[in-house]
Amino acid sequence: MTEDREIIRLSGDQPETGSARIAAANAQGVEGLLGLAVAVVVVAGLFFAKDVLIPITLAILLSFVLSPIVSLLRRLRLPKALAVLTTVIAALGMIGGLGTLVGFQAASLSADAPKYAQTIEAKIDGVKVYAAEKMAFLTKTPARATPAAPTLTPGTRAAVPVRVLENEPSVLDTALGVLKPVLAPFETFVIVLVVAIFILMQKEDLRDRLIRLFGSSDLHRTTVAMDDAASRLGRYFLSQLAVNASFGIVVGLGLWWIGLPVPALWGILAGILRFVPYIGSLLAAALPLALAAGIDPGWSMVIMVAALFVISEPIIGYGIEPLLYGHSTGLSPLSVIVAAVFWTWIWGPVGLVLSMPLTLCLVVLGRHVPSLEFIDVLLGDRPALTPVESFYQRMVAGDPDEAIEQAETLLKERSLTAYYDEVALGGLKLAAEDARRGLVDHQAATRIVAAMIDVVHELDGQDETSASNIVIDRDKPLNPVASSTIARIPETAPVVLPNAPETWRADGTISCIAGRGILDDAVTAMLEQLLQKRQFGVRRVRNAAVARDAVAKLDLSGSRLICLSYLEIGGNPTHLRLLIRRLRRAAPAARILVGLWPEGEKALTDREIQLLIGADDYVASFGQAVEQCLRIAHDQAGEEARATA
Repeated sequence: MTEDREIIRLSGDQPETGSARIAAANAQGVEGLLGLAVAVVVVAGLFFAKDVLIPITLAILLSFVLSPIVSLLRRLRLPKALAVLTTVIAALGMIGGLGTLVGFQAASLSADAPKYAQTIEAKIDGVKVYAAEKMAFLTKTPARATPAAPTLTPGTRAAVPVRVLENEPSVLDTALGVLKPVLAPFETFVIVLVVAIFILMQKEDLRDRLIRLFGSSDLHRTTVAMDDAASRLGRYFLSQLAVNASFGIVVGLGLWWIGLPVPALWGILAGILRFVPYIGSLLAAALPLALAAGIDPGWSMVIMVAALFVISEPIIGYGIEPLLYGHSTGLSPLSVIVAAVFWTWIWGPVGLVLSMPLTLCLVVLGRHVPSLEFIDVLLGDRPALTPVESFYQRMVAGDPDEAIEQAETLLKERSLTAYYDEVALGGLKLAAEDARRGLVDHQAATRIVAAMIDVVHELDGQDETSASNIVIDRDKPLNPVASSTIARIPETAPVVLPNAPETWRADGTISCIAGRGILDDAVTAMLEQLLQKRQFGVRRVRNAAVARDAVAKLDLSGSRLICLSYLEIGGNPTHLRLLIRRLRRAAPAARILVGLWPEGEKALTDREIQLLIGADDYVASFGQAVEQCLRIAHDQAGEEARATA
């Protein structure tokens, strides 16, 4: 009962009932089982329908590659049909030319293949002999003599080899044997070509159907998302094709300079295999290395071929690719490996080549289609948690060290005030919401506050020279209530604020008093630190010290400003109004500022709530609080100076 009352005290609302939580858990369980069943059906469909899905997938990817070219021709006033046919014919011509070149190159290589095989076998035998000699030297065991061939005794006859002659195959069987390996790829090629043409011709109609399927409730946003996704994928695939083609050209020219036979074949193979993530370049280098070992009796050509791949791949991968489409493909490294394994298991070698484009398509769709957002979370390279969620998770885990590391990273781009406003307050708001739902008890809230105070202490050495990102008019008294909109701008450079006047630097000049929630202690600690960095004399007071039976013992005689911190007022500000009334009696000359973090926006725009609470100033962010305290202090210091003069 005590913990339940404390939870209610933290949030101001009743926690969820046990039956509601059980019903919510059951609903989540049913949704999880349904999602698992859908995933199993989808994977099974991909596996058993691969003969149909592979050509369609190749056609879709081909349409993504050709779509920018079609769009370019359309901008040149060509009709759609003519633009599509021109693009497809040009692609067919390029593919046919490359295929013819590969055929001639492979045919010229086949004549010398036995000689290359003998050279490789000789090198392998040499390596074996060298290894056997070294092992014999290390183990001190003499090499075994080769056993002599058995001799025939008188009266025995040597075995005579027997040759079995089969019937000569017919011309039809020979023709079928030659055509059968060619028919299946040709059939797939025709299907891919026809489907790609229809996709390019009916791109807008297909887009409208996808919009109807995934986002008809918000046509504008879904249309923009689909167009953006299609254009991004088209540019990416075209850029990747250009990069891999450049890699193939560099490899082909390099192998031609080295003197390796059929360099065009290896260049084309290198460009195709580079579509395979991570291991594509290694696979492309395997055959040229083997051929170099078969041509050169020594090892110089092998070393030059290896150096060509070792030098060209980093230049292409880390120099040219980032210039074309950024430093990242949008996929996490682990997801690329997992996707390669998955698609290889589903579709074999074709799946390995298509794993990167397919996964990228799914991630782009996940970023634009809300129902597929889980794909982006699982496979994308964006952080799974926002900075606020990550901060709160580390507070719940009681691990301030990771939170400090995250804070130091974020503080390279923003001020300490902005970090507290954007991240820390957001994390404490999540804690307050969990407390309202009954998920955070008194012990957990205490642990969160302790971890937050540790973070505040560790960040005390940060140089806070930047103002808040709240745009205000410095020539007028700050009154956030008077403005319905408060513009926020990103911090690009520190804005130097004045420090506190000399008369405001004595201890206890500002009293920062925590609200009645446990989480308010952490908020008060942050405000205290920010004010101390402006050289204010600040004293932090816990809520227990201003209770009805304890406020008389609290000495507020030296306080010129009292700052109250409330993470949320729970819809009923009566307790805050009574607290301000007690503080008025204890320090009648002090000005009272109330910070409602961050649930104060409604209160700040409601005049009735302001009058009911009875404070002098209201703020909703640390930036506003610091600037308001500085303004109050300098205004009073100016009045005192004029009165003295």
